[in-house]
Amino acid sequence: MTSPAGSGSHPRKASTLGVRLRRDWQLLLMVVPAIGLLLLFHYVPLLGNVIAFQDYSPYVGIKDSPWVGLANFQWLLIDESFWQATLNTLLITAFQLVFYFPVPIALAILLDSVVSRRLRMLIQNIVYLPHFFSWVLVVTLFQQMFGGAGLLAQTLRANGYQGVDIMTNPDTFLILVTAETVWKDAGWGMIIFLAALAAIDQNLYEASAVDGASRWRRLWHITLPGLRPVVVLLLILRLGDALNVGFEQFFLQRDAVGRDAAEVLDTFVYWRTMLTGEWSYGAAAGLVKGLVGLILILVANKVAHRFGEQGIYKRS
Repeated sequence: MTSPAGSGSHPRKASTLGVRLRRDWQLLLMVVPAIGLLLLFHYVPLLGNVIAFQDYSPYVGIKDSPWVGLANFQWLLIDESFWQATLNTLLITAFQLVFYFPVPIALAILLDSVVSRRLRMLIQNIVYLPHFFSWVLVVTLFQQMFGGAGLLAQTLRANGYQGVDIMTNPDTFLILVTAETVWKDAGWGMIIFLAALAAIDQNLYEASAVDGASRWRRLWHITLPGLRPVVVLLLILRLGDALNVGFEQFFLQRDAVGRDAAEVLDTFVYWRTMLTGEWSYGAAAGLVKGLVGLILILVANKVAHRFGEQGIYKRS
């Protein structure tokens, strides 16, 4: 005989929204300032994208600026300098995905194998210290090392060879900016993968060692599969940020190597707005960049689901 509805013999499996709010109100209160800052500095400024559809002038404001529809986007599509900046941005992103993205993973695996905890902490602090340096300092240090009067050029001349100036060579600029990024940020990115390594069950390593698995087999069958969800997540986010390779690093070196090599979308938007006053044109370029980034995130996340990974959000 089934019990009548409402008899209370079966407890409710899910609490109501009101119950959850009363239970977690302290946690919700803690995140209110963060949500407020996010809304104020990220979502409210999105309303300013409306100037991409106007012939905006800061002297008359958004309200009185004339509407031009998609004219700014039409000019953008036929602008050769925009496509050159886009090509440079995509080329730098692809190059750094191959030669920079694996570096923090390798550093984390190598550092995790260091037995001495004090030595491990010392190496970790030294490696991620450059993250706190400004790009002005980083470019200056590389200039002192690889510039025309730098240490490398002086050493070559002292040994009878011709000096080189890597800092002004557009042909090696792609390698240069990748090396700067690796030196500055690889140690900081390593922290994420160290946390992922700490979450792997150590019993798996012990059991595999008892079964006679070598260090390389443990790396291939335990470590890398344990890191795969984090790697996929960061790869998706990096693809979504593919058109945003940075501003300051390229702005500081643009004049040295030329616009053809160092012009990326961030510097393109800056020069086309701040220098010429074409605010609507720059806003249109920024809007296109954001839209392409969103599409890349959605596509990459869909591919991650195809391979059985969660990605940045769960499958419906």
